[in-house]
Amino acid sequence: MSAIPLPLVPQGAGGQTLTGQDGAVVRRSVLPGGVRVLSEVMPHLRSATIGCWVGVGSRDEADGHHGSTHFLEHLLFKGTERRSAMDIATVLDGVGGEANAVTGKEYTCYYARVRDEDLPLAVDVLLDMVTSARLGEADVESERGVILEELAMNDDDPTDVVHERFAAQVMGAHPLGRPIGGTAETIAAVRREDILSHYRRYYDPTGLVITAAGGIDHDELCAQVARELARSDWSLVEGVGPRARRPSGEVDLEPPAPMALVPRGIEQANVVLGTTGLTATDSRRHVMSVLNAVLGGGMSSRLFQEIREARGLAYSVYSFATGYSDAGYFGLYAGCTPARVEEVIGLLGAQLDALAADGITAEELARAHGQLCGSLVLGLEDTGSRMTRLGKAELVQGEYLTLEESLRRVRAVTADDVAALAADLASRPRSLTVVGPFEADRTFEGG
Repeated sequence: MSAIPLPLVPQGAGGQTLTGQDGAVVRRSVLPGGVRVLSEVMPHLRSATIGCWVGVGSRDEADGHHGSTHFLEHLLFKGTERRSAMDIATVLDGVGGEANAVTGKEYTCYYARVRDEDLPLAVDVLLDMVTSARLGEADVESERGVILEELAMNDDDPTDVVHERFAAQVMGAHPLGRPIGGTAETIAAVRREDILSHYRRYYDPTGLVITAAGGIDHDELCAQVARELARSDWSLVEGVGPRARRPSGEVDLEPPAPMALVPRGIEQANVVLGTTGLTATDSRRHVMSVLNAVLGGGMSSRLFQEIREARGLAYSVYSFATGYSDAGYFGLYAGCTPARVEEVIGLLGAQLDALAADGITAEELARAHGQLCGSLVLGLEDTGSRMTRLGKAELVQGEYLTLEESLRRVRAVTADDVAALAADLASRPRSLTVVGPFEADRTFEGG
């Protein structure tokens, strides 16, 4: 078996098991209360990475609560009933471990990497944070300043700004168009009660997913998780299944805004030209990976060779695709001298049009297959990437693929598949986002 379905009904302690050709064993169990535990055992390693996932992101925030998900991520490190913020920091430092968190538009993950013998400690610390965060008023106020500084830092990076504004353009009024961290205005306005309400709504056993990879034992991990959850106030009811996954399927979006300009007094213009893309579960997502590799995925890609190597118009140029449960976007990025913006915009659009009109060569297809397969294998050499792969399989795809099956699906993509997807993308309305030293009423040609 090369794939394992991940049903939402309780599976019991035995759960499901899948063994890959590389010897890694993936197991999944559903504990009382609906808590899901997935592990990938890599017996030759002396380290492990564990993640606590909750299927809530910035898109799920109610009006008036924008930025609460990211705010909450910060606050969970500020202390619990059993540990202060300093305790959380020092207990993992003391064993050479590291902990962090990430907030996305559709999920949040708290994770730690430790030696295999210290995994019980990491389970204890992370679940204490997730289930028993203090969320005190003083902590909210002190962390508000930290988050405002983080937003200011991001706003000083024109690359971050152009990507964020492009997403807002294409997604429009859809919640996926909102920035993950909120804005300075929403962070300044959000109250502790708003954050607490957000926490109580989404943080419970039915929404919790534990994933771990490395030198671990699945049964011991399940026992550790059950033991730590029993110390919390969470209700672990037998027979209760996991929370339903976010519904998938493409949603109708409003027509995207054709252009957005962010005037900034900087030396380089940052440009994104793009359109709507594929959802995270679209059957063509592997085709999109191959298309990206050919168009803008590396030094041999068309965008790199034409815009940087042949013409010397940009240092950084690439294509990208981001997919969510019900929407996605696809774009072409370049950073260039302001005087050459229109020329670069024209070249970006022309490369996409050429791909749609003429397809790709057999050599490009073979190179893309090799690039993607190599990246997949190399990317799974560490426990963190495997832990993340488990979490996304559970929360997003609803199935886990072995490495061999992932490679097979990439290699199954044909030149005709790529040409058809390129034609689809090229036919869609395009949006242009520019950040640079221009007057607010400046317009651009070439896209």
